[in-house]
Amino acid sequence: MGELLALTSALCFGITHFANGLLSRARPGMTVSLHAQLGGTAVAVPVAFFAGGSGGGLGYGVLSGIGTGVGVAFLYRAIGRGAMSVVVPISDLGAVAIPVLAGVILLGERFSVTAGAGVVCALVAVWLVSRTGPAERRIPPGFLDAVIAGVGFAVQFLAMAKVPADAGLWPIAASRISSVVVIAALLLGARQALPMPPRPAVLASAAGVLGSVALLLYWYATQQQLVAMATVLAALYPAIPVVLAMVFLGERVNRTQTAGLLGAVAAIVLITLG
Repeated sequence: MGELLALTSALCFGITHFANGLLSRARPGMTVSLHAQLGGTAVAVPVAFFAGGSGGGLGYGVLSGIGTGVGVAFLYRAIGRGAMSVVVPISDLGAVAIPVLAGVILLGERFSVTAGAGVVCALVAVWLVSRTGPAERRIPPGFLDAVIAGVGFAVQFLAMAKVPADAGLWPIAASRISSVVVIAALLLGARQALPMPPRPAVLASAAGVLGSVALLLYWYATQQQLVAMATVLAALYPAIPVVLAMVFLGERVNRTQTAGLLGAVAAIVLITLG
């Protein structure tokens, strides 16, 4: 069940980042990220009231939101500067590697041989998907922003995994609220406009609601699965924007990236069997 929750989380994350990535082509990425998190907050807070729970782990929720704010703000800015099929997987390298290392080194988590092979396969798959080909040795546009986003998403995953099972949805709500504060501060620091026209603002907010669902599913997955494994499965989401970018935007994927997509499928199978 944990594997299914993590994979569904990956699907939701992937669709969210694709939709808001498209908006970031025409609007400032940080502004898009602000409206996305506002949408997620508008749903998460009232739902948390009705869901109940102990309310424990709020600090971890806030920390997760700080990571989310940094992650989405810099990811959407990166997408506005470079190819979605490149910058999204780059951001995922940090989002996967840091929690996996933390799970093994700090939490003492251990894998079966099959699951361990799946984790390695997933890491290689993410790296392959991020490759633009041997002809392009220069750093791709948006690379630095994508790296910063990866660190932010790693904090998001690690902190949310520490929220206790009986906490209810308050940590999710706290995460959304703190992400809004972080992004607003980044926008003010960059002196960028906060508002957007109604239609793109609504679209970004709707995608943000789906992002909150993705985070909730990931949290549930960590209650039933090792943190490292749940993170690896949830962090396979770059395959979704890459495929959607191929279909709807006409972005081309080279052989190396194709191998990475196939590797992602193999990783899912290995981790599930393990």
